[in-house]
Amino acid sequence: MTAVAAVEPDTGPLTLVTPRVRLPRTRSRGLAITLRALGPLAILAGWWIASATGVLTPDLLASPPEVWRAAEKLWDSGQLSDAITVSLGRAGTGLFFGVTAGLTLGVITGSWRLGEDLLDSAVQTLRALPFLSLVPLFMVWFGIGESARVILIAVATSFPMYVSTFGAVRTSDPKLLEAARVFGLGRFTTIRTVILPGALPALLSGLRLSTTLSVIALIAAEEINSLAGLGYLMAQAQNFSRTDILSVVILIYGLLGLLADAVIRVLERLLMPWRTAGGTR
Repeated sequence: MTAVAAVEPDTGPLTLVTPRVRLPRTRSRGLAITLRALGPLAILAGWWIASATGVLTPDLLASPPEVWRAAEKLWDSGQLSDAITVSLGRAGTGLFFGVTAGLTLGVITGSWRLGEDLLDSAVQTLRALPFLSLVPLFMVWFGIGESARVILIAVATSFPMYVSTFGAVRTSDPKLLEAARVFGLGRFTTIRTVILPGALPALLSGLRLSTTLSVIALIAAEEINSLAGLGYLMAQAQNFSRTDILSVVILIYGLLGLLADAVIRVLERLLMPWRTAGGTR
């Protein structure tokens, strides 16, 4: 037989190793703004270089100095400020009605099984339709006035808010809902004090999507025989092949979308400060 040597266990003192926890780095606001500006500045530099070297001719796309001069002329004449005011009014009014409708329908279908059975299938069917396909029908129903433009924007912006609200309400914390029942809270009070505050992150995400989509819908809405607004300026510039004015309007549309997103970000910081208190943003 072969003897098997016994291995004595190590009875030395145990040392506890504290795991390293990598804390998220905080980024200064100035650095964050600088990093966000790099992308647009790179696009602007490439545009400028392409125009200066002749790669982009004025009949294809005006150079940045020409676009700037066109914007100054439009602003000094009052055309640009009036167009922005009209377009913001259209987008804001449509966004208000669209978000209100989406929020209301989302709460109804998310909170009541009967509401889901009656309304959700219809809303999902309409959501699958491209809102641009509704332009001719809206012109027949509502004419070519402001009503058709505002309703088109409202319809386009209601669906992102509806989907976000429905999902957030349906996934509410059941323990909080049970606590609300124990304390005798009614359905509407529960929605106002428990469900909606818990759904706030999803609601703000839906609002961000809706505000972005309101600018896209505004472009389509202002193609409906507009006599004022940014769409009217774009149509006039297209008739006269003014790529400088076309560029001005396109840039303003982009700035409106960027401004809308920035407003929602500020709203998130105000309503949910805990999301960015220790984050990496």
